[in-house]
Amino acid sequence: MASIAGSSTFMASLSCHKPNQAITRASNFNSVSVATNGKSFTSLKLHSASSRFRITCAAKPETVDKVCSIVRKQLALPEDSAVTGESKFSSLGADSLDTVEIVMGLEEEFGISVEEESAQTIATVQDAADLIEKLIEKK
Repeated sequence: MASIAGSSTFMASLSCHKPNQAITRASNFNSVSVATNGKSFTSLKLHSASSRFRITCAAKPETVDKVCSIVRKQLALPEDSAVTGESKFSSLGADSLDTVEIVMGLEEEFGISVEEESAQTIATVQDAADLIEKLIEKK
């Protein structure tokens, strides 16, 4: 069983009870949460660009937590410092060299390789976690 819930200016919920049954159309959603076979996936965010929609998946909470820990370590922040998915590296006091070191730490910890172009798009902990999961999925 799969269920999809979305939110915008209104709340809607759609369910699929049969395997291979797909929802072919949903409109006016800004974000969507998906659950299937008892497993819940984090929110999907819909971004409009002209007349196109792009769906991005938020990283697992465990990945975000691990990235937060690495960021704290690289920036020598106290263990109790508030680092969340929304935390911007610059707000935490990171300069460009710190950001490079954070990316290197993430590469080592997760066994991935981040291209320079992708590394330049990382501004927040959530950006880093999302990129990590994308790269791990490609492996």
